[in-house]
Amino acid sequence: MIKVSDNAKKKVIELMSDDGYDVVTDFIRVGVKSGGCSGLSYDLKFDNKQNEDDKVFEDNGVKIIVDKKSFLYLIGTTLEYSGGLNGSGFVFNNPNANRTCGCGESFSL
Repeated sequence: MIKVSDNAKKKVIELMSDDGYDVVTDFIRVGVKSGGCSGLSYDLKFDNKQNEDDKVFEDNGVKIIVDKKSFLYLIGTTLEYSGGLNGSGFVFNNPNANRTCGCGESFSL
């Protein structure tokens, strides 16, 4: 299961609407790919198509879709949004990560 914080939900709704997506019917696609300074990095985008091997979750009114391979790395993760002075953006609070980089965009297990 992937959770969505209240701040992330507000920003997701705003950005999905700006990009022509509907939070009721469309998804946030979350994935993991090789790269980043810690070895793995997060991939986040909006999508309106579900693939056969995707896992679908809904939390806090937001639908999240994850491919089967990435799911193992993301179990228990919370998607948060930070709008602080040090920069704003989505943040992944991943309990499976042993090490993260300073920017929070990559991790290792």
